[in-house]
Amino acid sequence: MIDDIYAQAVLAVAVLTVAFAFWKGDEPERLGAAAYAMAFLATSMIRGDATPNVPRWGMMGIEIVLLVVFIGLALHSRRAWPVWAASFQALVVTNHVLIAASLRPPVVAAATVINMSNYGLLVALAVGTFWAWQERRAAAMSSTGRL
Repeated sequence: MIDDIYAQAVLAVAVLTVAFAFWKGDEPERLGAAAYAMAFLATSMIRGDATPNVPRWGMMGIEIVLLVVFIGLALHSRRAWPVWAASFQALVVTNHVLIAASLRPPVVAAATVINMSNYGLLVALAVGTFWAWQERRAAAMSSTGRL
């Protein structure tokens, strides 16, 4: 899984984004980061032999759980990033559903959808964390009278 420099770079970005969310984020960002990290670890453990265009029910289940977490965050949070994260995760789940429905998308297209959706999800998490951090700093400055 992490056998080339590109995969290692993407993993480093994911780890930095999750660490940033834990360090500077509020509760929704931390919950989203924890869910993403747990899903990443779980899918890494069950990856095994990846036969193209064959339903991988375990991975599909994990991706659906992650989608439910982001939908829950979107419904219970006043922030916009969980909506974007849920949208990107919905693309990943849709990709798994297409494979399970025997529609057989091209392997490269399926991999591209999953990879690009994960990048989008990480960007949404990072931007949401940044804005939560900035809102908290602005609130702290206004309460102390330092504007």
